[in-house]
Amino acid sequence: MNQTLFPDLVINGETVPHALVAAEVQNHAAPRGKPGIAWRKAARAVAVRTLLLQEARRRGLSPQGHEVAPGRVETPDEARIRVLLDQSVSVTPPDDAAIRAEWARDPGRFRAPPLWQVSHLLIACDPRDDAARDQGLARARSLADQARANPAGFGRLAAAHSDCASAAVEGSLGQIGPGDTVPEFEAALRDLPEGAITETPVLTRHGWHIIRMDAMAPGAVLPFDSVRGAIAEAMERTAWARAARAFVETLVAAASIEGAVLRDPGVPASAPDPAGIEA
Repeated sequence: MNQTLFPDLVINGETVPHALVAAEVQNHAAPRGKPGIAWRKAARAVAVRTLLLQEARRRGLSPQGHEVAPGRVETPDEARIRVLLDQSVSVTPPDDAAIRAEWARDPGRFRAPPLWQVSHLLIACDPRDDAARDQGLARARSLADQARANPAGFGRLAAAHSDCASAAVEGSLGQIGPGDTVPEFEAALRDLPEGAITETPVLTRHGWHIIRMDAMAPGAVLPFDSVRGAIAEAMERTAWARAARAFVETLVAAASIEGAVLRDPGVPASAPDPAGIEA
């Protein structure tokens, strides 16, 4: 293995198996043909996790694993890191004045879900079938051009050509809100002004969609009392993450580390363990 691109990772004299770093690489993006970048990101993440586990062992921590999902129990290492952070990181919950100040900074961030009145024309295809997907796209582009050339005729176009049952009502989907459609369709709605038709067809698992935003009602700004709890929780999570990073930085400062750079100011080293820390 190329020791320049993939150097040994040694943390406080403990050599980390290459296999651990290699397994972590899949969690880190890098430009095509630049495997060394993904390796360095993975090495930083594994280095942080190793430092946490070394500290947990130093303290003699060997807790029972918690169930984190139905049928899924923490690994021993995940449990050690969780308990270590519980012992080492604490934050003071924000008081009412701080929570209210955060809300007042931009109350418009806290809104009820929007409602969209939407029509669409579906060209059904299996997106996993390259030939069917390309053929469907060509047809969808042609119909999209017709729709934009004559917006008033969108309903008739959908009635004549859509593969969705909504063709019976000229493509109308009625009023929908967040979570009512597949993610790709909803993402297009969030960027679509009232009265507009999507510039390019939108691909989902159902096929290609041409979408028209018939009307929209942005969610009303929510009063402080209705969002106070959510704001407090978000502020506490942010404070906890900041304190956890500070704790990791104390471990980094006292450690001997070879094969990873944990103090690169331009690229923080993520620790994709249950702690969710970055150092």
